[in-house]
Amino acid sequence: MPYILGMQFLYYLIGVIVLVVAGQILLDRNHPKRWTSGLFWFLFAMTFIIGDKVSHLVIGYMILAMVALSALGQVKNGGRDTSTKEERLEKANWLKGKLFIPALMIPVFTVIGTLTLGHIHFGKWHLIDTTQVTLISLGIAAILSFVGAMVITKAKWQVPAREGSRLLQSVGWAVLLPQLLATLGGIFAAAGVGKVVSDLVGDYLPTTNAFVAVLAYCLGMMVFTIIMGNAFAAFAVITAGIGLPFIVQMHGGNPGIMAALGMFAGYCGTLMTPMAANFNIVPAMLFELEDQNAVVKKQIPSAITIFIVNMFLMYFLVYHF
Repeated sequence: MPYILGMQFLYYLIGVIVLVVAGQILLDRNHPKRWTSGLFWFLFAMTFIIGDKVSHLVIGYMILAMVALSALGQVKNGGRDTSTKEERLEKANWLKGKLFIPALMIPVFTVIGTLTLGHIHFGKWHLIDTTQVTLISLGIAAILSFVGAMVITKAKWQVPAREGSRLLQSVGWAVLLPQLLATLGGIFAAAGVGKVVSDLVGDYLPTTNAFVAVLAYCLGMMVFTIIMGNAFAAFAVITAGIGLPFIVQMHGGNPGIMAALGMFAGYCGTLMTPMAANFNIVPAMLFELEDQNAVVKKQIPSAITIFIVNMFLMYFLVYHF
């Protein structure tokens, strides 16, 4: 079905933003790792801009080059503050609650877009790709939020470029982890890891017991998420290997409830792993905490409590609704 706006537009936009960061680094003569850091961000930008135009092998080599640069300590933060602490506090006191408006615009416009954009069409042409309505709506919402932030703060157009560069450089190599871990989940699923997991669980656990099936599924989601750092990556493997064969097919459980609460079990694993760098390591880096695992350590008690409640909730709901 033909459409005007698809996900590729958002990929191009992300690529251009990262390309600007690469350019700023390469032009910064005071950067401690000017050329290698610039190369890292340039390669990252190219994965978005030309990802659909070159072979998977080329992208794979680019990713390996980025990993090598990171592993060898060649990706560094430029270390330049774009404003003083006093200036930031003064700006925050002036804006007050208005600071939250751009952040709130993202979920609001995402929901509105999800409910409406897929129905807009001009003859045979749809406005957006109807198979990616939510993700495209999220991207559009982010753009609208950016415009709203510019209007509210009255910032100059150079400010988002500088601040975006500072933020991305602070995150550093960890920006790669979400994509890499999601890819790892796809590789595991394609390689038949789900079947292996299913055989192991069926051989060594009494899955004829409905509660044991739920326990195995929830624990599997949590443990695989801890390993891979991403509940979405774990979901394909554990749902195919444990959830569907034992909870749904063997015991007649509700697949919708199983999937929703299974993802929640995975999120409990997210709270307990440094592999979920975008949630747990990036905040520590941005706040310059001495212990990069400080966020994980604080979250573990809550994560275990939520996991136990979620597991019993699944057991009582999945077989009765």
